[in-house]
Amino acid sequence: MPHYRVVLVEPKFQGNIGAVARSMMNFDLDELYMVKPCEIDDDAYRRSKHAKRLLLDSSIINSLEEALKGMDLVIGSSSASTDNEKKFTRIPLSPAELREKMKKFDGNVAIIFGREDIGLLNKELELCDILVTIPTGKEYPVLNLSHAATIVFYELFDGKLSIKKTEADDREREKLFEYFERILPLISYPEHKREKTAVMFRRMLGRSAPSRWEYHTLMGVFSHILWSVDEKYREERQERRKKEKLFQEERK
Repeated sequence: MPHYRVVLVEPKFQGNIGAVARSMMNFDLDELYMVKPCEIDDDAYRRSKHAKRLLLDSSIINSLEEALKGMDLVIGSSSASTDNEKKFTRIPLSPAELREKMKKFDGNVAIIFGREDIGLLNKELELCDILVTIPTGKEYPVLNLSHAATIVFYELFDGKLSIKKTEADDREREKLFEYFERILPLISYPEHKREKTAVMFRRMLGRSAPSRWEYHTLMGVFSHILWSVDEKYREERQERRKKEKLFQEERK
């Protein structure tokens, strides 16, 4: 699993430094190096919000080479790119492509972000093993430093949403289809449209893959409709409840 070090080369604005620190904390990054940064005071700490500790623990150094010591891989961020394969230092990956590449990598990785005005110099790009650039509109392709950093951090972040959806199983989906088809004639839905409408409903459920909670909600709606308009359904429900009551009494 990669361990990332974020390196800012000669950042000129405190606000950007603070915003980068905040973004690092959002995505569980904790190692910040800065090469010859501007003065860091109240504005940087104010923009960092709860990531002040990252700024206090950051390393301020005089050269990029020093920041790269101990790194197994160096990634440089650049807004400039080319489709000319002969210019190797300018053939970049997108953040999404970088994410896929890093899934199998294990080691120390530096991610370098250049100056707000001119980015990384050619000699600095030559120190990089991989270049990453964020696809943008051609009219104004240069992103703010902290915005670019946030996009890259997000792509490299190995987090997953904790919400798990339990899908309705085949038996439950078939029950929905059964109830839906049973409702159509009861509401005087045109007979010549029923078959196609039932097929459409089946396809729609197949595409949406309803959760178990959604299944029970729909079944509740369909049951109320049937209870309201279908005497046979009411009799079936009442009979089922009697059987359930008898079963519970027998178990006592």
